[in-house]
Amino acid sequence: MQRDGHVRLLPIHVANKIAAGEVVERPASVLKELLENALDAGATRIEVNVVAGGRNLVSVRDDGCGMTREDALLSLERQATSKIRDVDDIERIDTLGFRGEAIPSIASVSRFTLTTRRHCDEAGTRIVVNAGTLAEAKDCGAPPGTCVEVRDLFCNVPARRKFLRAYATEEAHIRAAFTVHALAHPDVGFSLVLDGRETYRFAPGATLEERIRDLFGAEFAESLVPVGTSSPSDPSAVNVHGYVERPSSGASIRRDQFIFVNGRPATAAAISYAVREAYPRSRDDERPVLVLFIDLPPTQVDVNVHPAKREVRFRRPADVREAIISTISAALVPATPQQPSAVTPPAESSAPPPSPTANAPFAVPFTSAPIQTSFALPRQQLVQPPATPAQQSPVPLSAEQPSALSAPAEPAATSGESTCSSGSSTNLWRWFNYLAQTSSGYILLETDSGLVMVDPRAARARIAYETLLERRENASQPLLIPETVQLPPADSARIRSFLSELSAAGFQIEEFGRDMWKVDAVPDLLAGFSTAATLASIAADIAEGGARRGAARWRDELVARAVSRAYAGASTQLTPEAAVKLVEELANAKMPYVCPRGKPVMVYRSNREIARSFGRQS
Repeated sequence: MQRDGHVRLLPIHVANKIAAGEVVERPASVLKELLENALDAGATRIEVNVVAGGRNLVSVRDDGCGMTREDALLSLERQATSKIRDVDDIERIDTLGFRGEAIPSIASVSRFTLTTRRHCDEAGTRIVVNAGTLAEAKDCGAPPGTCVEVRDLFCNVPARRKFLRAYATEEAHIRAAFTVHALAHPDVGFSLVLDGRETYRFAPGATLEERIRDLFGAEFAESLVPVGTSSPSDPSAVNVHGYVERPSSGASIRRDQFIFVNGRPATAAAISYAVREAYPRSRDDERPVLVLFIDLPPTQVDVNVHPAKREVRFRRPADVREAIISTISAALVPATPQQPSAVTPPAESSAPPPSPTANAPFAVPFTSAPIQTSFALPRQQLVQPPATPAQQSPVPLSAEQPSALSAPAEPAATSGESTCSSGSSTNLWRWFNYLAQTSSGYILLETDSGLVMVDPRAARARIAYETLLERRENASQPLLIPETVQLPPADSARIRSFLSELSAAGFQIEEFGRDMWKVDAVPDLLAGFSTAATLASIAADIAEGGARRGAARWRDELVARAVSRAYAGASTQLTPEAAVKLVEELANAKMPYVCPRGKPVMVYRSNREIARSFGRQS
């Protein structure tokens, strides 16, 4: 390539090809842009037809508002759009597409046909563009709406076409783009035809739950719990709704996260952080499956920060973080059932087996006593470790483990009888049946919807962890010699703004000079930890999550470590009565699915999954 140092204006066809490189990465990019235009046009039905992974054809037909011939021709011009009038509109964008670059960019690198008609017009318009050159514009018969056909993508850019992947790979991206938009708009009917085979057909007017079930199947839908509400009480506030994975659903085949901001598939750093913060930690740091809608006024979000509109920027990211954290956290807490006038057995179709005898498992139908908001385990149950039949008196876990966090005492095994009644309730299951305890210590339960295995150590850790978090008074541990801690200026400023919360948590701390702090006492849970490291960790949490979230997070982490250490060597052998009691207490926990360190407390297998494993249909 020859360079002479002169500046010149590029020809329009070259500029369009360069712009196409930003907008049109692959056939799925074309589908995305065309779907957004169809949805912005008010379509209630959208039909997609793709051939050869989109290399040969990407066609999108809708029943939207359609266009006049003048509008159709103008849509081929650069920066032509119906969605922005002046610069102020950029600050309040409420449509999916708005830049006016998609149509001319796509038409410049393909054989492009646009057929459109408004509902009030008698004739439609057909426009044909070959690699950026207008070839035809004439009247035609057409149904109301718009149909765009993109053939031979990158026909005049062989280098770009050469870098397209295999048909199967491009088809997978096509499916992903279709899925995202069908999920974001369950009220719109969608169909997808791949190489002449109808792959999806969804009727309009569906709910989000129905669309999830249609796209991913009933088992996937059953592994989710609803989040928030889709009808916000305050339109000016941040509204979060959708579905998240139930923490006890076990290892999921899918790891998809579908996040929509004002109906647009997009994400932001604040969203990713909030989801990690709100969702209980899981094994191997697997991210939770979720379908999450975040709605807020258009003036509070900038959607124009990424060429392909994949990322957004919030005016007040802290508000978005707090809304996501509070909404997901509330959804994962088991709901409080209603108090009935009398204990009613489950429906006949899912009733537990008859009352247990000495040789039968425990059948424990849950009563409907309301779950207390602040669940407190009796103090005496946190003093002694589990007793074994051979022991007449309990033996401490170990000398170095805190006595306040020792395992709960276990009732002695009864002789000849094995009956037990439930005094608490939950909506985890309508009833559970204690079956056995395995030789490795896991509790095996039958429930109305499947089988559950519970890890007693993890269950005890979760119960004690929540009990400690609910303590209203935080005892301080005076230091024999006050510690002096120097922090970076930014961390020091964060600690300075957080002094009242630190004092309430049990710290006695005061400023001792420029970015120097004198610590006279720390919370009792912090005894033995590095004071300097703890303050630095608190400052980092404040910076990442905001002052409103910082205190809760670092306390949670410290309690989690203490509880997990105390229960690491606890015995897992229980009497049947003790096992049932432990499950009842676990059911009253706010987050019964994972232990403080993020490991599963229970593993669940649905009746549907079990039947499928045996080759049955249901």
